[in-house]
Amino acid sequence: MNHTLIAPTAAQPWTTPRIASTREHLTRAADQLWRVQDNASGRVLGHLRVATDPLGLRYRAERLHLETGVFRLIGEFWRVDDAVSALRYS
Repeated sequence: MNHTLIAPTAAQPWTTPRIASTREHLTRAADQLWRVQDNASGRVLGHLRVATDPLGLRYRAERLHLETGVFRLIGEFWRVDDAVSALRYS
């Protein structure tokens, strides 16, 4: 199943990506950024950022480094579920 997003217009924000896993949920953090949270503990596993690419949408798994306030890239994926899995297991 393909879970792609449609690029928003100026009046329409990005829609939340649908993930297959029931272990996590996404909470909007910014226009193209969502927190990935564990359903059981409520712990933030990291962030999911949607980026446009000439070949389609890319899903970036990121973690916020609190000491510097900078997001660190865990990986970049074509499928949203792969990005969520990277945050779960890293």
